[in-house]
Amino acid sequence: MRFSSLARNALVAAYFLAFAATAQARLSLDQNNSSLEFISTKNNSVAESHSFGTLSGSVAADGSVELAIELDTVNTLIEIRDERVRKMLFDTANFPLAKIAAKVDAALLEQILEAKETVSLDIPVTVSLHGQKKAVNASVVLAPKSGGGLLAVTTRPILIRAADFSLENGIELLRKVAGLNSISSSVPVSFRLEFVPTR
Repeated sequence: MRFSSLARNALVAAYFLAFAATAQARLSLDQNNSSLEFISTKNNSVAESHSFGTLSGSVAADGSVELAIELDTVNTLIEIRDERVRKMLFDTANFPLAKIAAKVDAALLEQILEAKETVSLDIPVTVSLHGQKKAVNASVVLAPKSGGGLLAVTTRPILIRAADFSLENGIELLRKVAGLNSISSSVPVSFRLEFVPTR
């Protein structure tokens, strides 16, 4: 195994250990019932949907929300393209994870979970990707789930711009190797996240 792979695996393991130990975590992500997808457009007109196989996350008692996306698990439905996206775009050997952080008002969270109310709101979200951080707004619906869980669903896609995360060169490499005229430099991201009580 190459050193870069060892370093990457150690980083991923360290992050997930820290993630699991988040203080006062009230809810944990149910990966089997959660998804995050993004859409890319090639040659100005061909849109394709992609997803990730491994997500983890938590909601703390104070309303802090964290989500980690293992970029090596990107799924474009084409194996060779998955490999190119990992290496040329995300550079997962050096940047194995994307992270999303947000904060929901603790009183509002309690209202949703205890009073069983569904709430639509816009919340500021910090996206960490490829060594860069960017604040964006997310329009979401938060709804209670049976057993004390929480459902979070985007009502409008979050637009992620390559230039905000130093991904322009990676997109150009992908365009050239695939022989395309263009690949979109902005992608809409949507998610459906289900959180369950931490045991």
